[in-house]
Amino acid sequence: MNNKPKNSRNQPPALPKGEVLATFKTHPEAAALVEKLIAGKFPAGAIAIVGSDLRSVERVRGKINYARMAIAGATTGAWVGLAYALLFGANPDPANLNSSINQIYSGLGSSIVIGAGIGMLANVIRYSLAKNKRTFIAQSTLVAAKYQVQVPSSLFEQAKLIEAQQIITE
Repeated sequence: MNNKPKNSRNQPPALPKGEVLATFKTHPEAAALVEKLIAGKFPAGAIAIVGSDLRSVERVRGKINYARMAIAGATTGAWVGLAYALLFGANPDPANLNSSINQIYSGLGSSIVIGAGIGMLANVIRYSLAKNKRTFIAQSTLVAAKYQVQVPSSLFEQAKLIEAQQIITE
């Protein structure tokens, strides 16, 4: 049986409890109020920004085709080839340094080219065998319709006073 004491890292996330100090349409506006509270010596761990009315937004970034997959595979393969050449490359001969340097450069170049070719081929084959091909690249984010800055009820008055003050920055 586990007798470790439970702390906040072991607990599932829960909505913060407290009073809503202010509501904003954007996260930067809410973050600006948090900065003001912290500058006014309010305890940072007692503040929460709660987003509500969440929506998933997927922004299309580009089109996927075989050429793009080949370029991506070649780039990855070239990096793998470079790493392989640096780890397992030729050992220089101290007696004949000029030819050793040429060996290193030729080994480095050929490792990069071979890695790029293998990477390109592997990526194109992987893409052609994929069953659920998407023809576009997208980035998914969560966006809230409104953001509330919440503080504990016991510190609400202190937060209201700090919010009302004009902080002069130098």
